[in-house]
Amino acid sequence: MAPHFVFPRALPDLEQDHEDNRLCAQNPIDIASFRPPQLEEFVKGVSFDLSDKELHCIEEQDVFDRVYSLIRGYSVLPPSCKFNLVESLRSNLSVLLPNVDSISRLSQDHDGDSPILDRVGSHRNALKIYTFFLVSVILAEESKVCSTNSSKVTASSRKKLLVNSWNWEPQRGRILNLIANSLEINLALLFGSSSLDENYVSFIAKNSFSLFENATILKDSETKGALCRIIGACAAKYQYLAQSCASIMHLVHKYDFVVTHIADVVADAEKKYADGSLASSLIREIGRTNPKDYVKDTVGAENVGRFMVELADRMPKLISTNIGVLVPHFGGDSYKIRNALVGVLGKLVAKAFKDVEGELSTKSVHLRTKQAMLEILLERCRDVSAYTRSRVLQVWAELCEEHSLSIGLWNEVAEVAAGRLEDKSAIVRKSVLNLLIMMLQHNPFGPQLRIASFEATLEQYKKKLKELEPEISSESVPDVSPSESETCNEDGEVDDANDGVTHEQQESLTDSCLPNMEENIIQKDNSVPDVGNLEQTRALVASLEAGVRFSKCIAATMPTLVQLMASSSASDVENTILLLMRCRQFQIDGSEACLRKMLPLDKSIYEAVENAFITIYIRKSPVETAKNLLNLAIESNIGDLAALEFIVGLLVSKGDITTGAMSALWDFFCFNVSGTTGEQSRGALSVICMAAKSYPEVLGSHLQDIIDIGFGRWAKVDPLLARTACIALQRLSQEDMKKLLSNNGTRVFTTLQSLITGFWLPENVWYAAVDRAIATIYTIHPTPETVAADLVKNSLNSVFDCTGGEDLQNEIESGNATVLTTVQVAKLSRYLFVVSHVAMNQLVYIESCLRKIQKQKVGKEKQTENQTEQVNGTVPGDTPKENGISAELGLAASEDAILDTLSEKAEKEIVSGGIDEKNLIGYCAPFLTKICRNFSLMQKYPVLQASGMLALCRFMIIDATFCDANLQLLFTVVESAQSETVRSNCTIALGDLAVRFPNVLEPWTENMYSRLRDPSVSVRKNAVLVLSHLILNDMMKVKGHINEMAIRLEDEDERISNLARLFFHELSKKGNNPVYNLLPDMLGKLSNQNLKRESFCNIMQFLIGSIKRDKQMEALVEKLCNRFSGVTDIKQWEYISYCLSQLSFTEKGMKKLMELFKTYEHVLSEDSVMDHFKAIINKGKKFAKPELKSCIEEFEDKINKFHMEKKEQEETARNAQIHQQKIGCTEDFSRSGNFEDRAESVAVEEAEVIDPSFEEVTECTNVESNSANAEADEYSGASSELTESEAGDIEVQSPTLKVNARGASKSRAMKSNLKVQKCNISASTRRSTRSNQRS
Repeated sequence: MAPHFVFPRALPDLEQDHEDNRLCAQNPIDIASFRPPQLEEFVKGVSFDLSDKELHCIEEQDVFDRVYSLIRGYSVLPPSCKFNLVESLRSNLSVLLPNVDSISRLSQDHDGDSPILDRVGSHRNALKIYTFFLVSVILAEESKVCSTNSSKVTASSRKKLLVNSWNWEPQRGRILNLIANSLEINLALLFGSSSLDENYVSFIAKNSFSLFENATILKDSETKGALCRIIGACAAKYQYLAQSCASIMHLVHKYDFVVTHIADVVADAEKKYADGSLASSLIREIGRTNPKDYVKDTVGAENVGRFMVELADRMPKLISTNIGVLVPHFGGDSYKIRNALVGVLGKLVAKAFKDVEGELSTKSVHLRTKQAMLEILLERCRDVSAYTRSRVLQVWAELCEEHSLSIGLWNEVAEVAAGRLEDKSAIVRKSVLNLLIMMLQHNPFGPQLRIASFEATLEQYKKKLKELEPEISSESVPDVSPSESETCNEDGEVDDANDGVTHEQQESLTDSCLPNMEENIIQKDNSVPDVGNLEQTRALVASLEAGVRFSKCIAATMPTLVQLMASSSASDVENTILLLMRCRQFQIDGSEACLRKMLPLDKSIYEAVENAFITIYIRKSPVETAKNLLNLAIESNIGDLAALEFIVGLLVSKGDITTGAMSALWDFFCFNVSGTTGEQSRGALSVICMAAKSYPEVLGSHLQDIIDIGFGRWAKVDPLLARTACIALQRLSQEDMKKLLSNNGTRVFTTLQSLITGFWLPENVWYAAVDRAIATIYTIHPTPETVAADLVKNSLNSVFDCTGGEDLQNEIESGNATVLTTVQVAKLSRYLFVVSHVAMNQLVYIESCLRKIQKQKVGKEKQTENQTEQVNGTVPGDTPKENGISAELGLAASEDAILDTLSEKAEKEIVSGGIDEKNLIGYCAPFLTKICRNFSLMQKYPVLQASGMLALCRFMIIDATFCDANLQLLFTVVESAQSETVRSNCTIALGDLAVRFPNVLEPWTENMYSRLRDPSVSVRKNAVLVLSHLILNDMMKVKGHINEMAIRLEDEDERISNLARLFFHELSKKGNNPVYNLLPDMLGKLSNQNLKRESFCNIMQFLIGSIKRDKQMEALVEKLCNRFSGVTDIKQWEYISYCLSQLSFTEKGMKKLMELFKTYEHVLSEDSVMDHFKAIINKGKKFAKPELKSCIEEFEDKINKFHMEKKEQEETARNAQIHQQKIGCTEDFSRSGNFEDRAESVAVEEAEVIDPSFEEVTECTNVESNSANAEADEYSGASSELTESEAGDIEVQSPTLKVNARGASKSRAMKSNLKVQKCNISASTRRSTRSNQRS
């Protein structure tokens, strides 16, 4: 018998001699010295021997030495030799395996027969040798591949590699599958025991795990499958469990790509060998790991987490029995492990408890386990980590999708999710929005979730239940025991009969009956469909109650969803829109109104808005589309209409709103559809005007209809129709305008004039209609100023019944005020509106004419250039030279200067005109000023004040001189006007004036900021909007009054507070963040304001949160610390230290805080200040490295010690002060003792002691009569007047004696007062006294 083969640690170890007579390489051959023909001949000889001789010839010394030599020099073998060698070894091993079983049986039949035992030993030896050499070939090939991939391969070497290479991958898969087959046969017969040779299993397993580290190998499915089988067999079949667990955990921690493959190994082993010990061991190993280790190894934690989830997905029942060892990791600091555990619980809830078979007790245990897991998932919704909260919400969504969420838990999950909508993390909000979408999509209550319909149906079935209950109670047996009134459900839980039927029955009832009930909510005979017996009816009532609760829960989220649509996160807005669309699909109350809020959204999420808009409003039927659009236009506000106009214009240009829909809109406008109202006609025209902005030709075919209907009798039915018709005329194309002027021009302008000067429109609509009418005249009329002049004259005549304004001007200048009291206020208000609006449109018209001239000039220059190039044949480069010469001569500049001069003159003539000549509007300006200055008249007629101030503001916007002259009047009105409408209008006008005349408004900046303190919410809101617009667009510098805007962060009105937050958020994005530069100044001013402490803290916390740069934070540390030295108020010390505690400290920031200790050491005596510094220290310890942490601890000890010393000093000073007071009182009253004795007789008879405190003080002191007699004369003439010589000296008035005396000497003696002068107190003692008084 040949020597036995023992697996070496490495291939070269086979050349070493051993005393145990093992098989080794005695005569290895150096094949590297062979020439190619000799090498090929050598390999052929070896292959021939292996194929010709018996299978166990490999253990022969000669054959073994030659094969070993080839394996050792495998790298130098040509591809053909490699193939022959590998194929010979593989084929011999494949033939050897089927013989193992027969030889093993033969050995059992001939027990003790030496030849048979030798043959079994030879087969065992051959199996190990073949396996060893084949695995060595795999390792050699893979090491070569790795070295090739790691080195840079040139183009020539690549070609050589392709020519000389052989297809190794199929061979690798075949070899590994063969080794796997060898492990799966009954090798115990061959080895004589159930446990194989330890070296044999260890060698195969160790090298298989090493191959798992190569991601390329695992991409080959055949190789990966073979490796999984090998590892599974070693661990599960041959008790190589502990080593396999250690190797698997090493792989999982180190390589992320092996997670799914290792999970396949574990699952396949459990399935094939019915042994879950490998999975259980791995779970216990994970559970035993210290949670702190996962915090340090984040990559390993993520891989382990994925591995646990994969295991739970593949073998949920096995993992559910071992979940107890993993639950403690929920208390660990690694959120990745908590995320994984949440995923594991989700997989177990969904899969581990399906098709549970067994006894009732087993079912009960399983149900309790499932309930415990669901409770953990609910608890994790409040995890400290946003990632874990997001993951658990995703798990709930998966459970809803897989119908693994019971109806009893449905509302609890929905309420938790609704609360998470206001989570501070965007990823959590995204997950909860997706969860609510999934809950709506898979809800068990029906396709319609209207609260009213559910409640109506619920009420009907409650009545039905009441009808059924008496019948059951009358039929029931009287002596039924309590236990018989309870039923045991199929899950083994004991339920009260009132709890209804089982969960399966509930689902079947809700799925089958609820849709039917929604269609037949309340019938005429008040009957409802019969669903069965009492228990089924109870179950249905319980299900309907749950449905009502779910509908109310979702409906209650609508205000929060509206806020989310204004979020700065695009994912929030997009997912909110998707949720609202789903809510609308299920008819959730309030969802339709909320969806309209999506219209005025940012263009960055326009795609989501467009898709939602098309889904909701655009239908296949043009009539339905038209009706949806016109209803939307009717119900929208001004902001929504602007956004709707943008969307409609784009959809028309894309063709999503078809010509059929536009025709249907015209039918609604022209009342061609029966039942159309005036409001619907206006809505249809509004949508058509929106479409005309991108496609003006749509209006040309119905010009006559616009005039007849828009300004006809229907305008009196719906007054806003005339305004909409004016908008339509403004948006006509140039060709349609020419056509209108030629055919119906006179009629149109006559109609517009009658609309402006007439009184057939209501007061509340007239202003809006006239606004558009005047703008229409200036848009379509070739010479609008002539028509405008007639409008002003007619309006003036309607007010004063006179031919001109000279008489009026003379009366005003002469001081006759009777005119102002007799004028009809409504007509005067209209006149002021018309004249001011004409003036504004005249200004716009002048600017448009200037732009038109400049455009024509540029066009002519280009045309001239083109003609010159064609005639002279000059190259394009010559023309700029000529232009340059013209520029040097100043020709082009002079033309532009002339244009600018003319435009300025024209603008100035609108209001001011010349010195001696004034135009029509200019005559109105002094009259308007007189009216606005007549405050008594303005207070008497608020409508006139609103119209007059609006006109005054418009005139001021047009003319700088007029603005400067009336600016003080404007600020007086904006501060003192009783009407908040007037104050709001003036506030908005101030913003326009600041844009047009910034230098004029600059001295009044403080007055503009003062509008932020207005008692009216409307005025404050407009002030915030105006100032935000001016500052963010660099039209106003951020000055020291910005603290007024900061106070608005805590405004009682939520909208104003949100606008202020938005302002500072946008301001922080500009340049180097102006908030950083303004913060110290704002801190000082806010601390002096009469603000609540909570409000101050909220404001500063928000402002500091807008500073993100570390350098700015570090600089703020120094700035804030330096402010301690210039402040003596304890309140400000507290505020500064609070701001310091809100900073995000870095290592440099902490060091700077320690360096500046001298600046704030004197404030550490205050407990509140000390608390803030302790918070800073605790914050620094969290991120500090060991060196810095030791410094922080020393710093903590230092300030604690300093704090205690300061407290002791204060205590000592306080005690000294009290002692000094006692001594002073003793001396004072001792001195006054003699005086009391001498005056006693007189005082008893004729005097009255008034101050009772005198007696109280004398009771607490010991008066010595000797000292009193000695010093009484010295103090008898002391002055009773006290003066405070210096700040901090505390003087106490002595008690006063009021005596009625009969003689002069007695009077002088009884009028003298006692002066008690106290010792000067040190500075520290005075501070401690103030501190005590404050506390």
